[in-house]
Amino acid sequence: MIRSKDHPDAAAEFVDQRRGGDTRRARRRRRLRRYGRRAYIRSVYTLPSLCTLGNAVCGFASMYVGFLIMIPGEKFGNPWVTHGMAAAAYLIFLAMLFDALDGRLARFARHTTDFGGQLDSLADVISFGAAPAFLMLLVFKQFGPDLPFRMHQIIWSVGAVYLACAAVRLARFNVSNKHGEQHHFSFLGLPSPGAAAAVAGVVLMQQELRNRGWSFLADMCVLLLPVLVGVTGFLMISSIRYPHMVNRYLRGKHSIARLVVALTLLLLLVVAHQYTVGVASVAYALWGPASYLYVRFRRKSGPTGKGGPTMAGPVV
Repeated sequence: MIRSKDHPDAAAEFVDQRRGGDTRRARRRRRLRRYGRRAYIRSVYTLPSLCTLGNAVCGFASMYVGFLIMIPGEKFGNPWVTHGMAAAAYLIFLAMLFDALDGRLARFARHTTDFGGQLDSLADVISFGAAPAFLMLLVFKQFGPDLPFRMHQIIWSVGAVYLACAAVRLARFNVSNKHGEQHHFSFLGLPSPGAAAAVAGVVLMQQELRNRGWSFLADMCVLLLPVLVGVTGFLMISSIRYPHMVNRYLRGKHSIARLVVALTLLLLLVVAHQYTVGVASVAYALWGPASYLYVRFRRKSGPTGKGGPTMAGPVV
């Protein structure tokens, strides 16, 4: 039976057709009303989600490769074992590349969603929380000095604290994160990829120094690792501001001097990337407390350098 436009139901259907049918937002609202909290996500944006999952897989592979190296006479992982712990560190940096790509792809396609943000943080807990702490424990176990069992328990506790701080930092980021490039020029606390880069960079330096026969410096890097892991863990949950290096210093117009500095860093990466990555990563991790102390010292000393009131006005 064909309904006329005068029928109420037919009139409603006709209006819907004139408006182009039901919208996606209206369908989502109806699904939420129907299922409440049981409403689920039917589809995701494939390319950014694949990059996020690649981030998690690289973090898991880093732990697996590091564990393979510890097994004497392991044959299955020979291509990885020949590169030592450096292979596990490189996988963490590969996870950082995937982590940078997924956000860029989502913003480029204008498809930033809460689902992508939650999935990204879960992947970051694996790659930048568990993997660096586990890698530190493996390196210290293999190349560190013989210490009492109690000291090894303390070092394990440092890795556990680092993992907990990374989880707290990512949870805080999820709560306060805002979509849009204009909200990503600085971070509250050390970003978890920056902390992981510092740990993996020191591992790269340690492996390169060991291969060149500089055992004393390599041993110093091993002893530095637990301290670095503990410091970067607390810096992740601190209230110190860290700049976004790409958004703040590489985008837009800048002076020729900054271009020369960027070119110098690229050349150093080509010549000696292990030392460049290691030193640069540790320097970025220490950037926050160094700048914080510098600002506090400047405020305390004042423009006159005597620590008292200045000509700019009374101290309130």
